[in-house]
Amino acid sequence: MSVVSTHKDLLRFPKSRSAPRACRKYAGLVGIVLCLTSFGCQPDTSPQDGTLPAVETTDGSETQPAIESPAGWDWESRGMRAEISNSSWPHQFRSGGEDEQTTILESLGGGVGVIDFDLDGLADLFFTGGGRLANQSVQGIPSELFHNQGEWNFTPVGEVASASKSDFYSHGAYIADYDEDGFPDILITGYGGLQLLRNQGDGSFLKVQANLSGLTDSQWSSAAAWSDLNQDGWLDLYVGHYVDWSFENHPFCPSAKDPKVREICSPRQFQSLNDTVYLSNGDGTFREATEYCNLKPGGKCLGVVSLDIDRDGDADLYVANDTTHNFLYLNDGEGRFDEVGELSGVALDDHGIPNGSMGVDAGDYNQDGQFDLWVANYESEAFALYRQSSDALFTFVSHVQGIRAIESEFVGFGTLFCDADLDGDEDLFVSNGHVILHPTLAPRKQLPLVLENLSNQFKRIRWPEDHVLGQPAEGRGLAQVDLDQDGAPDLVFAPVDESPKVLKNNVGRQGTPLSIRLIGTQGNRTAVGAVVEVKTDRSTQVRACKGGGSYLSTSENRLFFGLPDGESLREIRVHWSLGQETVLTPPENPVSVTIVEPDVNSN
Repeated sequence: MSVVSTHKDLLRFPKSRSAPRACRKYAGLVGIVLCLTSFGCQPDTSPQDGTLPAVETTDGSETQPAIESPAGWDWESRGMRAEISNSSWPHQFRSGGEDEQTTILESLGGGVGVIDFDLDGLADLFFTGGGRLANQSVQGIPSELFHNQGEWNFTPVGEVASASKSDFYSHGAYIADYDEDGFPDILITGYGGLQLLRNQGDGSFLKVQANLSGLTDSQWSSAAAWSDLNQDGWLDLYVGHYVDWSFENHPFCPSAKDPKVREICSPRQFQSLNDTVYLSNGDGTFREATEYCNLKPGGKCLGVVSLDIDRDGDADLYVANDTTHNFLYLNDGEGRFDEVGELSGVALDDHGIPNGSMGVDAGDYNQDGQFDLWVANYESEAFALYRQSSDALFTFVSHVQGIRAIESEFVGFGTLFCDADLDGDEDLFVSNGHVILHPTLAPRKQLPLVLENLSNQFKRIRWPEDHVLGQPAEGRGLAQVDLDQDGAPDLVFAPVDESPKVLKNNVGRQGTPLSIRLIGTQGNRTAVGAVVEVKTDRSTQVRACKGGGSYLSTSENRLFFGLPDGESLREIRVHWSLGQETVLTPPENPVSVTIVEPDVNSN
């Protein structure tokens, strides 16, 4: 085992097939990067008390679990002070609502992409800009890239880095090293197609024209996921599309409060658009392969996540669709898929009804080694937790696991599994906000949800009104990232028509942080599709390197674990996307670990 530094030469070395000498330099390397930092609890607020509605237990009885926040659960707003001054964080996603066109386009919002674009070891943040709708014309607004200078100081550099100009009304920010040159790139989705920004390695980006990249999509793209779908070692791209709205197809939909007033239309008023797959040619270009991959038509996609869901060694896809069946695509190992959502139990809710599904994530909430699926849905619908038993067979367990209490109030978007308190199990976070102008059941601005995992029962944690998590917003994008390099995940929220919220994790910790970054050399260097098992003397935690997930956002390319107090780390096992395994026994109490995929040709 070798100890290495975070020098740029290590972070950006190319794959062996394009530069064999460079790769031999690091052949077989298993790198460990130790960040020895101090940490502690900083409790400063007391949560509000309350009770949850009755929930059904496994034996059919009902319980009334109390909403209790453990001492020390807190998140400190850092780097932007959104609740105090918008001017201190000079960016907002603009919906175009000020143009009073009342279009469904205004409802989707935007996301955030975590990207260390200059490879200085600090995570930077990219936010999409949205657009304007003046004179019945859809126009893009610039996105913004914020450079992390350390100590929670961020500088806008989008214009200087040629990363701000938008070709269209933008939504999603998807980060990956698509051309395998060592520098992370940016894909932007939105109304008008795709925009690919190639990182040139000098602190700037180059817009790649569609006729050169092969990403010729011109439809309303929403969610996307980078993933090696055909296992050739290069990242492919799944692109989700929404509906066929345009100003030429802009019906009058009456408000429930006043039928004479125009309201934003439901997606049910529009036809769905088909999703698309682009397979990499291995040279930085792509070919459209939707028919080859056997995608199902339709869908109204708002969320997609790619990982090895059934643990059979290839990348699968779960697609969250708005008001239509969700899709589960299982891979045959060569990039052809069987859609088994209904057969597997994840296409509908427990009443057999398709939901208004938006945000999506996957995790092992009950620590049985199987990846479960989580979907944030529309109001009056239970947010969906699907527990995997085996071989991609799932059971809807939202009611059993205590989630029923939130079904009627929230419209959920950005969402993720995150072990915030470092106790060894994954909690749930959801960014919420309404999509229509005149809702009757809930306000447009809504509180984010924090659901603590307590022995596989999720309990909602509340904050006072003066806390950043006690302040409602029109929430959309959400990502996790370690912005201060203390090993614990922080949060970034990307709401609509207001400044982002960047939150430092000051949660009262019940364990030691451990973050793991993987660098692929044989498979894709972003390591999408890999699975990591962290074993202690008492338990095993499993995390996946995922493509897509949450809502219109990309979290940091790092896996976060919490090692519970009293447990000792024994082993880290990596299942790489092309089938290799790396097993290592780390030194005592590492905070940050970087593992490089071994070269199969090395001795």
